[in-house]
Amino acid sequence: MENTILSKERLIPGQTSKLVIDAPHIAAKAEPGNFVILRVCERGERIPLTIADADREKGTITIVYLVMGKSTAMLEELNEGDAILDLCGPLGRATHIEKGGTVICVGGGTGIAAMHHIAKGHHEAGNHVVAIIGARNKDLLLFEKELKAFAPEVLVSTDDGSYGHKGLVTELLKQRLEEDKSVTEVVAVGPVPMMEAVARTSEPFGVKTTVSLNSIMVDGIGMCGACRVTVGNETRFACVDGPEFDGHKVDFAELRQRLGAFKPLERESYDHHCRCKCNESK
Repeated sequence: MENTILSKERLIPGQTSKLVIDAPHIAAKAEPGNFVILRVCERGERIPLTIADADREKGTITIVYLVMGKSTAMLEELNEGDAILDLCGPLGRATHIEKGGTVICVGGGTGIAAMHHIAKGHHEAGNHVVAIIGARNKDLLLFEKELKAFAPEVLVSTDDGSYGHKGLVTELLKQRLEEDKSVTEVVAVGPVPMMEAVARTSEPFGVKTTVSLNSIMVDGIGMCGACRVTVGNETRFACVDGPEFDGHKVDFAELRQRLGAFKPLERESYDHHCRCKCNESK
């Protein structure tokens, strides 16, 4: 049955999970950089999630999500064998990939999973992939094993130094850019501050830098305009023009402001959901 969860893995208990979903129509056309929009229940909101992997032969897609609001909390309540009510995709423009040398793919948080699909695409195109991943500590790192399956170099940084380099992913990026003049592109997927920092780090080196923006979306097909971002002083829609853009041209200040517009309402909805679940369990 389409949209059925075939497997569920709690990567970070209570925080981050990975789902492998039966979605042959989406898997058949999914490319690196694409995303899906899903809805858990009839009155639920539509949420965008980047495709972390796709298997055309098996007809499955993989998504990874962080439990941070009501909709992702409801998604977390689903288990293997359950079906997601609505699943639409693949959406967005696929990553532009061509053979060109060394590509550095930087990921942070759940963005590491989304970056995985892009890095895999570059590897399959014949590029030398250097993956740089970071988290606050070792326990919060994702997809290191999956990246090592094809990437010859996986560099790790943790804020507390519990694993790999102690510090930020941008420190590893800067060091690599200084040492390796064969780098043709940097790709960054993760929290907005991280992507902005990556773009600032790469700009002095003149290396093309692509970021995947996580702006607020509603329909995902360019009709609502909720996902508008400013790139190179022009208004673009992340859903149909992106989600990937030139990181050196993105107005990150505006993106941060728009992402924070509904946070009080999101928190209120999440808290109400949690209270209701607690009452049900009594």
